[in-house]
Amino acid sequence: MRLLIVEDDDILRDGLKVGLALAGFTTDAVGTCEAATAALDSTAFDAVVLDLMLPDGSGLDVLKSLRSARNQIPVLLLTARDTVADRISGLDSGADDYLGKPFDLDEVAARLRALTRRSNGRSSADLKWGDLMLVPSSQTVEQAGRQVRLSRREFTILQSLMSHPGAILSRAQLEDKLYGWQEEVESNTIEVHIHHLRSKLGPGLIETVRGLGYRLGSEP
Repeated sequence: MRLLIVEDDDILRDGLKVGLALAGFTTDAVGTCEAATAALDSTAFDAVVLDLMLPDGSGLDVLKSLRSARNQIPVLLLTARDTVADRISGLDSGADDYLGKPFDLDEVAARLRALTRRSNGRSSADLKWGDLMLVPSSQTVEQAGRQVRLSRREFTILQSLMSHPGAILSRAQLEDKLYGWQEEVESNTIEVHIHHLRSKLGPGLIETVRGLGYRLGSEP
């Protein structure tokens, strides 16, 4: 899952970026309304963590702009303005959830998983495909009851494919899930990760669709 963090406090922004990355998210971060709008216009994110009090305006303006453009990306407001009136205003402006500062990073991660699960129409965060079970909260994968060790990026690719069963995901779409703005993407990195997944989980799990990308094979 790729997140945009919009927070003007440098220390808090870096803490969110690192902490949520450790929880399995791919994170990008900005500190102004202008930068947030530019990022959302140019990059496909799965969710947004949005502060309200920003140096060049209110995060509510970013939120209202998203909703007026019919962009339904899940938005978690994360702010020190935590009165009932503030929460009502944020939710009525189109936020999907609201969390006051100070906060617990584990709770932020759990709320983000819940938001994206609901936006994809799933009742459970856990993903199943045949004898394969992927659990986002613990970043674990089991096959036929046996735990399989995956790297963070292997896990992210598998989660992306299992979240869209039957859909073909291009190499560019998978790269967007794996890498933030500051990370260099090697030309064959997706192919290498797919090869490792097939070695660990079986050759028939992921199907290559020539010229288009990858999808899950037929469910056993």
